[in-house]
Amino acid sequence: MAEFSALDIVVLAGGISHERDISLRSGRRVADGLNSLGHKVTFRDPDASLLGFLAENQPDVVWPALHGASGEDGALRALLEQTGIPFVGSRTDAARLAWSKPTAKTIVARAGVATPASVTLPKETFRELGANSVLATVVAGLHIPVVVKPAQGGSAQGVTIVESAEELPRAMVDAYTYSDVALIERKVEGVEVSVAVIDAGEGPRALPAVEIEPVEGAYTFDARYNAGETRFYVPARLSADVAKSVADAATTAHTALGLRHLSRIDLIVDTQGVPWFLEANVLPGLTETSIMPQAIDAAGLVVGDVYAALAYAAIAEAEAGDVQL
Repeated sequence: MAEFSALDIVVLAGGISHERDISLRSGRRVADGLNSLGHKVTFRDPDASLLGFLAENQPDVVWPALHGASGEDGALRALLEQTGIPFVGSRTDAARLAWSKPTAKTIVARAGVATPASVTLPKETFRELGANSVLATVVAGLHIPVVVKPAQGGSAQGVTIVESAEELPRAMVDAYTYSDVALIERKVEGVEVSVAVIDAGEGPRALPAVEIEPVEGAYTFDARYNAGETRFYVPARLSADVAKSVADAATTAHTALGLRHLSRIDLIVDTQGVPWFLEANVLPGLTETSIMPQAIDAAGLVVGDVYAALAYAAIAEAEAGDVQL
């Protein structure tokens, strides 16, 4: 297919996850960017008619903008692979690896990137061993402060920064609201940064890191998506050497996890300038307040052009018969 030809693109957004509203906002931004270039865009909320619609209409490419389990745990991607229609983003197995924060931490650590010490605890562990003794053991081993988060999920839902042992039980309950498995991670003090990685067929490229500074407290769900609640510095206020280390850590994580086309890698840069991997996002937020559009702008690129380039890359890989992770 000739580059820059008009495409028939289905943008998927919405779904039934806790992040439905954010997904709809992301999807509309993607659709607007693609429409501005003259592509034919169909905006779809996945439902029982989706697979039949794709089989009947056979679009050139599907552009998933689905956050949360409905778009990032690999299940929908597995079905898209079965249709044979090219789609933007990571394939099934890579998505499943990144969706599990403990698994992603293990893989990225093996690739040489630092990641905070942590403990992964399913709900069943508390019933079997007793909540009090389990949490006392965690506090003794990891030490406070810690960060408690669901082992799967995004947008900081169910995430708590725990500053005292007394806060830990409540934090565990909050995390278990979103996942049956919780990750307790030693808190690393430093600068919070997020790095968008894109690959339109020329290898993964880290865009300028975005430094995140909430106006008050932590980078919560509201701070992410309500304008004015977070200060973003693009590029992040890092020395050239540290900025390179951060970019290298992000592309290493992206590659180690087998991610494709786009990702967002979240890190903490400690006081010594060492980047610590926190998690990888298979489908980063693409709303008006999200990290990736800001990074695209900082790189001197146009969001619509980037989204279209990723669509062309997905088609080219499908035509080349590229089925590797």
